[in-house]
Amino acid sequence: MTMILVTPPASEPVSLAEAKAFLRLDNSDDDTLIDTLIATARVALELRTGRYFVTQGWRYVRDAWPSSRLVSLPASPLQSVDAVTVYDDDGDPAVLPATGYIVDTASVPPRLKLRSSALADPGQALNGIEIDLTAGYGTAADVPAPLKTAILQLVAHWYESREPVAFGDAANPVPQTVDALVAPYKLVAL
Repeated sequence: MTMILVTPPASEPVSLAEAKAFLRLDNSDDDTLIDTLIATARVALELRTGRYFVTQGWRYVRDAWPSSRLVSLPASPLQSVDAVTVYDDDGDPAVLPATGYIVDTASVPPRLKLRSSALADPGQALNGIEIDLTAGYGTAADVPAPLKTAILQLVAHWYESREPVAFGDAANPVPQTVDALVAPYKLVAL
């Protein structure tokens, strides 16, 4: 099971101008660095929370259907399932009609359920199923304020602390306020 980014976000949840205002910077000397830190903070916090912030397209690749024919989708908040493709023995794709499955976008994680067990299993042994998804809160304006603030705080932390950090017992750990801001958005597995 693999997630492949197909369409990256059109913009970041926090603009360069917002980050510079937060950092109290007036010059443009570090604009490229700050842009990089914004994107890096977004990705780090998306991984930490299990949520995508700005609308983006992903392809979820599986080898086979689960026996229940119910697939948990690793893309929250899920906006839509755009296509479900199954590959036969020869590697030829067959796109399932949208009537062949139902999508639950309200659950966390979101789910896809095949309507009929008569649908063919993939003939291709590896990566025989591709589920194209659109996920994210929407535009930058739709991203919850605590997540934007966490990005800004992480950017500020990395901007001020440029020395290398050790993995494990970090010499310069992420501020606790960042963890507190993203805690309500973390997906919890039971």
